[in-house]
Order: sequence, then structure tokens, then C-alpha cells
Amino acid sequence: MLESMWWQAAGGSMALIALAEIGDKSQLVCMVLAARHGRARPVLLGAVLAFVLLNTAAVVFGSTLAAWIPEFWVLVAMAVVFAVFGVQSLLQVEDNDGEVEGELNGHSLFVTAFLMIFLAEMGDKTQISVAGLAGIYPASAVWFGATVALILTSAAGTLAGKTVLRRLPLLWLHRAAGVLFVSMSGLAIWRLVNLPTHNGLF
Repeated sequence: MLESMWWQAAGGSMALIALAEIGDKSQLVCMVLAARHGRARPVLLGAVLAFVLLNTAAVVFGSTLAAWIPEFWVLVAMAVVFAVFGVQSLLQVEDNDGEVEGELNGHSLFVTAFLMIFLAEMGDKTQISVAGLAGIYPASAVWFGATVALILTSAAGTLAGKTVLRRLPLLWLHRAAGVLFVSMSGLAIWRLVNLPTHNGLF
């Protein structure tokens, strides 16, 4: 009976998180990075590590995570990181052979995917949902279901980026990546400006 309830909680968590993440910014980041650099494995591994840590934090700390790391600093880091990557992408130029300079190696791509998704998803609706579910259902079941869901959506994003989007001209992908990253930086700045005064620096 307990085992059946555990699997039901895991399945419910997986379905809920998967539906919430389809087309969300983390999946779009996976798609763009995989398309831009033509390498799915480092992107997927970076995304998986980010989600494992985020889900673990959500289950362990629950809704107190925001008190552990002030939202102000999370938004500042997110705005800076996404702005830097966005400007770099927009400034990419084609060489005489039609190749775009500035490709990342496997390690750098792994770190990039991890950092961008970790910052983008910290305190996001997905992590809040995981924390809420962990307060109702077995924490291990929620963690398992949510992590599997996020791995699957990330894998779908990287696969689509490497296959479908990769057929587009590489320079276009750089421009699209730049627009996406700068937009996400702008969203972080907008949230920062509208941050309630009681959620200030500390």
C-alpha cells in the first residue's frame, strides 16, 4: 500500500512538472545551446546537474529557500549572466568560410548550461511546485518524479535543438540565442525593479 502511494506521488509529480516545463525558459535554453553548438550531451548533463541540485534544495528547504538566498542577489546574478551571454551571441560574426566564431568546448558548454539553468530556475514556479508537493507527499517520491520530468523535458529540448534547429543558418541561431538571453536578462531586471522593499538586499 505504501509503495503504491509512493509511485502514485512520483507519477503525479512527474506529470505536473513535465507539463509546467514544456516550452518554459529552461527547455528553450537547452534547445538554443544545443542548436548553437551542435552538442547535446554537455547541455543535457549541465541541465541535469542543475535540476538535481535545485530539486534537492526545494525538497530539503521547501519554501524557506528564498530566505536562505535573498531573491535580490539571485535576480542580479541572473540579469548579469544572461546579459553577458546575450551580448556575446549578438556580436558573433561569420568568417570567410561561413563558420561562426566563438564555439564552446564540451566543458565550457556544460558549465554554461548548468549556470544558466540553475540561475533561471532558482525560485521559479517549478521549484516552488516541488517544494509544495514535498510538503504533501513523500519527499523522495516528489524528488524522483520531478527530476525525471525535468530530465525528459531537457532531453527533448536538446534533441530538438541538435536536429531541427541545427538546420538553420548558424548565424541566425546566434542571433536568436542573443535575443532570448537578453530578453531573459531584461525579465530579471524587471522583476528586480518591482521587487517588494521587504525582499531587499538581505
